[in-house]
Amino acid sequence: MSPTETSSSTKREIQVEIPAEDVARETATLVQKYQKLARIPGFRTGHAPASIIKQRFAEGIKSDVVEALVPRYFRKETDKLGLMPVSQPRVSDLHVHDGEPLRFKASFEVMPAVRVEDYKELRADKPDVSVSDEEVEQSLKSLQEQRATFTSIEGSPLGNGDFAQVSLDGKPKDGEGSAPPAAAPGPTGTNPVHMDDILVEIGGQGTMPEFTENLRGAAAGEERTFDVHYPQDFSDQRLAGKTFTYIVKVNAIKQKSLPELNDAFAKELGEFADLAEVRTRIREGMEAEKKHTAERAAKDKLVAELVKRNDFEVPEALVEHQIDIRLDRGLRALAAQGMKAEDMKKMDLNRLRGGQRDQAVQEVKAALLLEKIAEEEKIEVSDAEIDHEVDALAEQSKQTPEAIRSRLTRDGALDRIRNRIRNEKTLDFLYRQSA
Repeated sequence: MSPTETSSSTKREIQVEIPAEDVARETATLVQKYQKLARIPGFRTGHAPASIIKQRFAEGIKSDVVEALVPRYFRKETDKLGLMPVSQPRVSDLHVHDGEPLRFKASFEVMPAVRVEDYKELRADKPDVSVSDEEVEQSLKSLQEQRATFTSIEGSPLGNGDFAQVSLDGKPKDGEGSAPPAAAPGPTGTNPVHMDDILVEIGGQGTMPEFTENLRGAAAGEERTFDVHYPQDFSDQRLAGKTFTYIVKVNAIKQKSLPELNDAFAKELGEFADLAEVRTRIREGMEAEKKHTAERAAKDKLVAELVKRNDFEVPEALVEHQIDIRLDRGLRALAAQGMKAEDMKKMDLNRLRGGQRDQAVQEVKAALLLEKIAEEEKIEVSDAEIDHEVDALAEQSKQTPEAIRSRLTRDGALDRIRNRIRNEKTLDFLYRQSA
């Protein structure tokens, strides 16, 4: 039967009729299965007449017939019509009566007809990725800071530039919430804490002003109590606008010493002959990072422009699937940052899904367009490229490549990996030809 016409390019509805003889044959098969298992008073198991089985289990048999035949004949009908469903069918108008054909309607989504135009006219930005001497020196200074040493000083109170080695207890003031589990310059948690051996730089750029003002002038062994008010625009929203009371004991006063930037320092960093080689390696690393960042940004702009030039309707099923992927990725990231499962359950998933929708639509469109370009440009993924990906996954998970391949094949993930690599290669092609 022909699909019902709709105003959507991705939605279809078909009417399917299953011949009465096929329904009768499936019904008879199911009646025999029921006969073997049914326990009916007055009959030995497996010997109840078919007529009694059909009467006693009529609804169950009818349900099983529908479950067995509807998916099978739905696939046959879509194959006959040359349609490729991308969603599960929504079945309606189900007609099931003894001795009659089984009829139903099925609504579903199909892949849109994607046409891609003007992709060879796309042009990417080519920003400057050179690294200045100032940037190299700043990076070198960061390495120097990482290897700073701290020595205790006696007989003088804390002053600007000194470091206070402190123990602290923090709690919310006037029931504003729970105190944060972190050092003085930037607490970030939500539970009362006690912490030891925290270094606080007096007057340091990353130190909250209240810590500098209240600890300046303190001597080793002295304890001070004070409030810290976090501004409304504080970077951690859990603390923004709140006030916490801290009890801080100064255990020691220390000064920071930086190592001298010379060839000996270079050799301490690793296999470097001298400081000049360290600077060269720093520059090369920064240039590679800038190039990678610039290339990623340029590719993102290319994809956005590609989608803008080739707009089309996408199936809702693909959008929902992409939202699932984005949410799963986001929740995994939150879990890695320490968010508890019970806190995740309190999140408004409907609101989160809504917030992911626009980006998910763009990503689905981009993937379909890149697949189309790959077809036109005959971009393929070799078995060697798949093997390389499998080997990398095996190394990361400390498993054998054979075990990884078996699992990926079982889960249907090898095809997803192949499609991802193909899209990445297609995007590389677009970037190169856009120069």
